[in-house]
Amino acid sequence: MAEVKLVNIKKVYPFNGSEKKKQKEKKTTDRFAEKKANLQVTKEGVVAVQEFNLDIADKEFIVLVGPSGCGKSTTLRMIAGLEEISGGELYIDGKLVNDDAPKERDIAMVFQNYALYPHMTVFENMAYSLKLQKKSKAEIKEKVEEAAAILDITDYLDRKPKALSGGQRQRVAIGRAIVRHPKVFLMDEPLSNLDAKLRNQMRAEIIKLREKIDTTFVYVTHDQVEAMTLGDRIVIMRDGFIQQVGKPQEVFSHPANLFVAGFIGTPQMNFFEGTFVKHEDGYRVRVQGREFDIPEAKQAVLKTMEKVPEEVIVGVRPVHISLSDDGIKARIDVSEMMGSELHLHMNSDGKDIVAVVPVSESDDPLLEAGHREVCYTFKPSLMHFFDKKTEKNLF
Repeated sequence: MAEVKLVNIKKVYPFNGSEKKKQKEKKTTDRFAEKKANLQVTKEGVVAVQEFNLDIADKEFIVLVGPSGCGKSTTLRMIAGLEEISGGELYIDGKLVNDDAPKERDIAMVFQNYALYPHMTVFENMAYSLKLQKKSKAEIKEKVEEAAAILDITDYLDRKPKALSGGQRQRVAIGRAIVRHPKVFLMDEPLSNLDAKLRNQMRAEIIKLREKIDTTFVYVTHDQVEAMTLGDRIVIMRDGFIQQVGKPQEVFSHPANLFVAGFIGTPQMNFFEGTFVKHEDGYRVRVQGREFDIPEAKQAVLKTMEKVPEEVIVGVRPVHISLSDDGIKARIDVSEMMGSELHLHMNSDGKDIVAVVPVSESDDPLLEAGHREVCYTFKPSLMHFFDKKTEKNLF
C-alpha cells in the first residue's frame, strides 16, 4: 500500500525529424489545433499533460475522467513508468521514482485490451510475473488460487483466453495484477471493450475487489458513470489540465466551471443565457424571459462582489426541471421512455433543452406523443451560475 504524489507533472511529446520537417509541422499547427483543440502545440512539441498536481492517499480509489485526448491515460502511464516524465516529480510511498523502471515501482497495471498471452492457460497467465520473480511453485500456486477465488475464476484456470468471454478475460487480467500484491493498482479503461450489461456487472466486481484487496487504486475512464460509482474522489481533466478534484457528489452538486457542469451528469446539464437584475432588496435573475428569485446565501455572495457580472450562464440539470401549469413555454419534440422516467427533448424559444420527468408523477400519456406545447419551471435553489467570460462557477 502506498501514497502517490504528483507535483507539477508535465508531458511533452517532442517533434520528430529534421528542422525542415518541424517548420512544416509548425505551419500546419493552427489548422491541426482547430481539429484537435485538446492538444497544445509549443516549440518543444505537443503538450499532453501540464501542471498536474495531485496527492493520492494510501488505499484511496482515485478516478481520472475526461474526454478522449485530455491526458488521463498519459498521466497513468507516467505513474506506471511507461511514459517518460517531461517535468515535475512523482513520488510513490515517499520515494522519488521519476527515473525508476516500471518493475522497480511495485505497481501493477490492467490494460484496456486485456493483454493476455494466448498460448498460455489462465493459471500460466496469472503466474507469469511470479515466475519471473523466481517464486517457489508452492507460493505461486497459493497466490494464483487465492486471486482466482477472489475473482470467481477458479473453474477457468486450465482454459486458454480464447475459450473465455470478455468479462472473464478481464478478470484474468485483473487477477494477474492481484497476485503481485502491488503497492499501487493502475487500471486504464478496463471495461471499455465490454457491452453495457457486462460493464455494469464488472463495475460491481471492481467495487467488491477493492474491499477485498484494500490497496491504492488509480483508475482511468472516459465514462462518467464509472467515475461516479467507483471513485472516492474524481479528477476531471481537460486539455491536459485538472479542472476539478472532489468527491462524486461534490463535483455533481458544485461543479467548478462550465466544462465540469456539462461533462458530469446524464443527460447533460441545460445551459441558458441569464441576466442579473438589480432590485431594492438584492438581485434576481432573468432566464428565458422570466425572472427568478436568488437564494439568500447567493445574494450574500453577490453583495460582497466588487462588480457583479450582468450576463451569466445559468445551468439547470434535467432532473431539476419540472412541468407546470404556468411557466416558460416549450414544445416537446422527442419523448424517450426510459423505464421509470421520460426524457423530454423540448424547444423553448429556439433553445433545445432536456427535462427528466418521473413516469410515476406524470399521469399524462400525451407527453409520450411529442410535438405538443407544455410549460416548465425550475427552483432557483437548484440553479448554477457561471461567469460568461471565465466560465467559472460564481458560487
